[in-house]
Amino acid sequence: MTASDLCFLTVAEAASLIAAKQLSPVELTHAYLNRIESLNGTLHAYVRILHDEAITAAEKAAAEIATGHYRGPLHGIPIALKDIYDTAGVPTEGGSKICLDRVPTSDATTTRLLKEAGAILLGKLTTWEFAIGGPAFDTPFPPARNPWNTDRDPAGSSSGSGAAVAAGLCAAAMGSDTGGSIRWPAAWCGLAGLKPTYGRVSRAGIMPLSFSLDHAGPLTWTVQDAAIVLQAIAGYDPRDPASADLPVPDYRAALAPAELKGVRLAVARSIFERDCVASDETRAACDAAGEVLRGLGASVTEIELPPLALYNAAAYLIARSEGFAVHEKSLRERPQDYGALARDRLMIGAYIRASDMVQAMRQRRILIEATTTAMNGIDAVLLPTTPDPAPPLGELDAYFSGERPPYMRPFNLTGQPALSLCNGFDRAGLPLSLQIVGRCFDEATLLRIGYAYERATSWRDRRPPVR
Repeated sequence: MTASDLCFLTVAEAASLIAAKQLSPVELTHAYLNRIESLNGTLHAYVRILHDEAITAAEKAAAEIATGHYRGPLHGIPIALKDIYDTAGVPTEGGSKICLDRVPTSDATTTRLLKEAGAILLGKLTTWEFAIGGPAFDTPFPPARNPWNTDRDPAGSSSGSGAAVAAGLCAAAMGSDTGGSIRWPAAWCGLAGLKPTYGRVSRAGIMPLSFSLDHAGPLTWTVQDAAIVLQAIAGYDPRDPASADLPVPDYRAALAPAELKGVRLAVARSIFERDCVASDETRAACDAAGEVLRGLGASVTEIELPPLALYNAAAYLIARSEGFAVHEKSLRERPQDYGALARDRLMIGAYIRASDMVQAMRQRRILIEATTTAMNGIDAVLLPTTPDPAPPLGELDAYFSGERPPYMRPFNLTGQPALSLCNGFDRAGLPLSLQIVGRCFDEATLLRIGYAYERATSWRDRRPPVR
């Protein structure tokens, strides 16, 4: 097996070889570090590479496994973190001049849990500034590029996470999602991106953007890998006031059986055929996915959700208000040290009235209730993640102006788990996306559906051309 082949193993495949002592974590880590050295100058996925630290951790993992102390499927697996996840003794800078040389004294809860599971940290990944300002060319860190076509945008704000996993620069990555920032890069980079239920995964030690909309979750090549990572990071954490004290199921076990007999699905067609009309190829791919799922035994009907604009308006007001609250002190004292996009997007919150915020929160409750009612008797909702495949790098105005709004933000507002999958490719070879939205704290069903779909299609056999 060549070094490149090693870098394109899934987490599950690499874990199986490591557990059988047929692959050393040291060999695997060296393969990733060499690939990062070769490609990061083009992709700009990493802002910090922890070469020596990763080798030391890999050697420790190899020694533990050799003596029978195998911790599980993440033991010896090289991963990376969006650079808003605190890492003790390693800078966490949030993509901003404001936080240059900021070195946390403790790990984020998710960082700690991944380390305890035996994962090897390769480095910190590019993020839009404070998970909102990007893609930007006026910050200390160049924007990441899409490995399917380096002239195209990988989306954000977990841009480095999407680019790194797709290009084989890490086996899995962590991102954050306030309005789609896990699912959006997953969609445009052709990955599995999971936004868990609000409260399922701790956000303690992750730079906040919006207290009531932020979610943390993984980006991986396959749904099975997402289940493995979620198993390690899910659970109650008293450090996060929003953390839910609920049992955590066995997500990997829940992937079986492969058939979906008895699963009830519904297509939210009005969202992508009325509210924001998706591209012809995106719509056709969504219809084809429904047929695949029907062939696996699921029932597929249609569902009418509230208009996309209502979800987006409420979520926008809440996110901008809470974002300004997080950054108000720095914006007043050091506005010149923000990139223009982050500064402008955050400053909007200063002009939102308290009454507007109250009405947005009231509207949020109405929309949650309406969504819950519409999903009565439904296990999951199907729709694309975005209306289009990736545009040229930085050409995102249509997606922020309301002209071409993606289909992700409603489920930050409701807090439901949502999974973005690769759903084929357009004529130019760029990934298309499918989004599966489940009921709160039912990630297991969501993962089962996504896993069955991946196994029934050939999309995971195709990798980006970047070499």
